[in-house]
Amino acid sequence: MKYSVLLLIFIFSVTCLQSQERWSTSKPVTGNYSKLPSEANGWQNTNKEIRFYQILNDAISIGPSVRVLPNSNQQDEIVLVRNPLNANIMFGSANTTVGSNFGQGSYVTTNGGVTWTGTDVLPSFTFLTSDPGPCIDKNGTIIMTTLNVNSTARMYSTYSTNNGTTWSTALLMSSASADKNFAASDDAPSSSFYGRSYAVWSNFAAGSPPIVIAHTTDGAQSWSAVRQINTPLSGHYSQGCDILTGPNGEVYVSWAAPTSTGNFTEDYAGFAKSTNGGINWVVTENAYDMNGIRATSFNSWGVRVNGFTRIGVDRSGGARNGWIYIVASEYNLSPAGSDADVILHRSSNGGSTWSAGIRVNQDALNNGKVQFFPAIRVDEQGGVNVVYYDNRNYPSLGDSCHTYMSRSTDGGTTWTDMRVSDHAWKVKGEAGSGNYMGDYIGVTSGNNKVWPFWFDDKTGTMQAWTCAVSLDPVGIDPVNNTVPSAFELKQNFPNPFNPSTFISFSIPENADVSLEVFDAAGKKTASLLNEYKSAGSYKMQFNASELSSGIYFYKLTAGSLVSTKKMILVK
Repeated sequence: MKYSVLLLIFIFSVTCLQSQERWSTSKPVTGNYSKLPSEANGWQNTNKEIRFYQILNDAISIGPSVRVLPNSNQQDEIVLVRNPLNANIMFGSANTTVGSNFGQGSYVTTNGGVTWTGTDVLPSFTFLTSDPGPCIDKNGTIIMTTLNVNSTARMYSTYSTNNGTTWSTALLMSSASADKNFAASDDAPSSSFYGRSYAVWSNFAAGSPPIVIAHTTDGAQSWSAVRQINTPLSGHYSQGCDILTGPNGEVYVSWAAPTSTGNFTEDYAGFAKSTNGGINWVVTENAYDMNGIRATSFNSWGVRVNGFTRIGVDRSGGARNGWIYIVASEYNLSPAGSDADVILHRSSNGGSTWSAGIRVNQDALNNGKVQFFPAIRVDEQGGVNVVYYDNRNYPSLGDSCHTYMSRSTDGGTTWTDMRVSDHAWKVKGEAGSGNYMGDYIGVTSGNNKVWPFWFDDKTGTMQAWTCAVSLDPVGIDPVNNTVPSAFELKQNFPNPFNPSTFISFSIPENADVSLEVFDAAGKKTASLLNEYKSAGSYKMQFNASELSSGIYFYKLTAGSLVSTKKMILVK
């Protein structure tokens, strides 16, 4: 076994000796590494608190962080997708290490994130695998694309028609050297290519690797021939691609263009669009300039990071339907500062032109804090949600970080930052692997919730985490234009309620107004409103889906006036 592992390391090293740098075709070989017994499932999250953020007239609630498959295996480099016809069904995956084997995780919920089931090793892959690239098609078929890294990193796929209970035999998609794959499915019923699924990756068999694509029309039972999308400009190559489909079945692909020598810094972003099912492409090799954070020793953590692009598309049917957004972590190029910031560019015309960069994270510029590994999701209401790692809450560079989400409800012009993880972790490479800690995280949405999907080693080993970020309407709306004659807090309706209720109140004059919810023990569980309001009558919807059954009190304060009433949540 020892000699075979050494042979694998030698083959992998030789394969990478070319003008471009492969990025995580495989996880570093760990051998027969075993975790200490004290580390396995060490830290247990006892937090049950729900946190709230105010965005304009909406309050966002963030539930506790949960592990989707708690164990002592290593889970990192993760992605999350949802069923296009049933938002209660979500599928997550990860690069996993189980003993001395590398695998692909399968984490499934069929009840909207209440419970999860799964495995850390998909049985289809009898070889070492890396880079999960899943999607779910219009029939609910989960399609997983990944790399076989036993020798040359070849593209393979498998599929499940029963929500991950069983999987097909692995199918070879391409025998050429490949890197960094993602997948997407056309789930627009109006599209001529409804149900077609796509996978993209870098073709590292080429001297200057381009982005290539293959598609399937039968749920990954077979795949088309591989097509080349772009031809990199001189001195650059293409890597870190992402793919999504538009509201009418358009196929959008983004990628980073690192320099071919030196530090392989991501120099600009590329973009391509197809309107005929991925057959022909309109390509913009340099959609906009960027300066990615690619490094093998980042911050004082010493971990490997990248400035690869992630893409989001508005399919809400609203005012910005069809807008495209691309994010990456950058520095030393405005509007990014001297530390790593998340930068967004947007297109309102199908990718023909792109905006100047917009800084997503709203902490102080050049404050020595870093934001990296962004993932983006445009939710069903048109909100733009970007999830990333962030160490803004810690004084020293090498200290701990949280997972944050920034949300914009105006197409990316303004942002509100919110901490979504309820715990911090000391950033490091996964056990036994040196500087490798995975290369990306994920996010999806559905049922008026956003689901950040990240990994950290708070438990003593890298594990996949998520939480429910509720977008249920809890905004405050004027009831009429008549100025009331008295201060009044009305009884909520309905009462008892499950899980939503309406709270109405009137204030006879302009005042600073707060509306808070407390449990029976007097602990504040929600802050629904805290702002200056004009005299008038108002009604709010309060969603308590993350709270337990019981008696709660809601308290209205307007200047010196205070009123409290009782309500009952029954589940």
